[in-house]
Amino acid sequence: MSRKNNQCKKGDKMKGINNIDLRTFLVEEKVDVKLRRLIFYIAVTSKYISSKIHEVNRKYAGTKNISGDEQLELDKAADKIIIERMKHSKYVKELASEEQDEVISVKMPEQGEEAIYSVTIDPLDGSSLVDVNFAVGTIVGIYKGGFKGRKSIVASMYVLYGPLTTLVLTTGKGTHEFVLNPEGEFLLSQKNIKIKEKGKLYSPGALRRDWLECHRKFIELLEKEGHKLRYSGAGVADFNQILLKGGGVFTNPPIINKPEGKLRILFELQPLAFIMEQAGGYAIDGQDDILDIIPKNIHQRSPVYFGSKYEIELARKCWKIE
Repeated sequence: MSRKNNQCKKGDKMKGINNIDLRTFLVEEKVDVKLRRLIFYIAVTSKYISSKIHEVNRKYAGTKNISGDEQLELDKAADKIIIERMKHSKYVKELASEEQDEVISVKMPEQGEEAIYSVTIDPLDGSSLVDVNFAVGTIVGIYKGGFKGRKSIVASMYVLYGPLTTLVLTTGKGTHEFVLNPEGEFLLSQKNIKIKEKGKLYSPGALRRDWLECHRKFIELLEKEGHKLRYSGAGVADFNQILLKGGGVFTNPPIINKPEGKLRILFELQPLAFIMEQAGGYAIDGQDDILDIIPKNIHQRSPVYFGSKYEIELARKCWKIE
C-alpha cells in the first residue's frame, strides 16, 4: 500500500499509522543538509533530557541562574547535556543558554568553516512544575549570522515532555509536529499546522491584581465573548495548547512592577514566534512583532501576545488606546 493511501487526513492532520520520521521529512522538505543534521542532532539530545526527567530528580540545586530564578538539579543537568552535545556538533559556533550568563563559544578548531549556526536554548522551560508532574519542554532557536531576529532565524523547535514526547518544528516552511515512538524515532503526526483566525481559548499570564489597565480590558473583552481560560504556568505547554487546539491567545503581559515582562526574547519568545507565524498566527509585544526585535543583550525580556489574528488585533487596539 502506498504512503498516500495509508494515511487518513483531516486537513493536514495525520491519523492512523504514519511512517515518516524526522530525518526523512527534513530530506523530503529539501532542508539544507547542515541545518537538517543539526536539527536531528538536537532532537536526539532531547531524548537524553527526557531520560533525566524520568529519573524523578526534583531537588533544588541551591543556586540561581542569571535571572535570579532558583535552579533545580534538573535545570543544571539539562543545561549541561545540551552544552556538551553542542560542543560535539560540527555545525554550531556559539550557544546562548537561559542558564548561562554569557554566550558560549563551542566551535572547535577542527570544525573549520562548518560551524555556521548560533543556537539559543531554554533547556527546561516550566521546570518549577516538575514536582507536580506538569508537562515541561526544551525550546530551541537556530540562527545564521548572529541573533538578529527575523533577519537571521532559520529554524526553531520545542520538545514537550508530557504524556507523549512531541517535537514541534519550523524551518520557515510551515509548522509541523512529531511524536516520539517507543522505538525512539520522532514520527510526523501533523504537517502544516494552521490555527484559526479566531480561537476559543485564552491563557492570560501573571496575577490579575498586577495587570495594567490595557491588558485587563483585553482579557475582559475575551471573557465577554466566551473564551475559555486555560493556563498552567508552564509557558511552552500553554503555547502548545493554543497552537494545537486551533487558536486563541497566550500572553505574558507587562505588569505593574515588571513592565518589561517575564519571558526572554532569545530563549522563549523568538523561537516560539517563528513557530506561531509559520502556523498562520502572530506574536507581538503589544504593538510590534516579536521577531522584529533585535535584543541588546541575551537575557533581554519582553511582554508577549501569541495567537490568532482576531485576538492579536484586539490586543493591538487595546494597547493603542493605552
